[in-house]
Amino acid sequence: MPIEFVCKIKFAEEDEKQKSQQDGDKESLIEESCTPPAKDLAGFANSCSLHGINHIFVSGRLGIRQTLWALAFLTSLALFLYQAAKCAISYLEHPHVTALNEEASPEMVFPAVTICNINRFRFSALTDADIYHLANLTGLPPKNRDGHKPTDLMYPAPDMQDIFNRTGHQLDEMLMSCNFSGQNCSSEDFSVVYTRYGKCYTFNGNKTTSRKSKQGGMGNGLEIMLDIQQDEYLPIWRETNETSLEAGIRVQIHSQDEPPYIHQLGFGVSPGFQTFVSCQEQRLTYLPQPWGNCRSTSKETFPGYDTYSISACRLLCETNEVMRVCKCR
Repeated sequence: MPIEFVCKIKFAEEDEKQKSQQDGDKESLIEESCTPPAKDLAGFANSCSLHGINHIFVSGRLGIRQTLWALAFLTSLALFLYQAAKCAISYLEHPHVTALNEEASPEMVFPAVTICNINRFRFSALTDADIYHLANLTGLPPKNRDGHKPTDLMYPAPDMQDIFNRTGHQLDEMLMSCNFSGQNCSSEDFSVVYTRYGKCYTFNGNKTTSRKSKQGGMGNGLEIMLDIQQDEYLPIWRETNETSLEAGIRVQIHSQDEPPYIHQLGFGVSPGFQTFVSCQEQRLTYLPQPWGNCRSTSKETFPGYDTYSISACRLLCETNEVMRVCKCR
């Protein structure tokens, strides 16, 4: 006897709703994809996300409302472009800020002190050859100059370092007393250096054996008493660029890394007075390029100088110029 099976499938109501919803989504996507893009400016403005532009471009005649919105939009756009250009220009100029920091230290390296007698040559130490060779430098006429020509003189070629060393004021004769932080010092604690003032002397000029100071005030620094030997000063026969109408000592306080530039950076001390000088260390760190014309590290080395400094650069330039013009040092 044949048997017949009947199978009936019934969907739940939720499945039917979900299926109909999916069919509706597909139809909406098809409708959106089939929608043609906006072909006029008003349609583009309505679909654009830029603030305010949808209030300017509307269908119909341009009215006051659209004009005000246009002015507000253009003003905002101009201000934005101005600020953007200003920021770009400021960034390209590489601005920087000067930062000042004050630090306290239990001890500090005592600076180098260079002293020079304003009188370059002792009158009693000059020979006839020295007087002749230094006539244009000091304004002092040479002895028996009349009737002699430079070619007839048998004087040897001048050696300025030898002249300065022989005729300059000797520190062991000028130094009457020396004291540093309660300890006695002598002329052996000074080193010889030659400047435009002739033979000069520097205290604490060696940076490898530099002295340190633990506190400021009187009795904690360098105290010296000098005899300027004014009786040895040259008479002023005529005024030149190298002669001086003054009497006293020229002093410069500088670091051990730079040579003395005493004719421009020094100060004068008058005889017969007690002079107090206080100093404060100030370190300047300049930014490298492109914020300035400096470099973070010194690549140039100058002959005779261990480190770069403005004073060393100036002295080297002056020396090269003298050698170029005068063919001498």
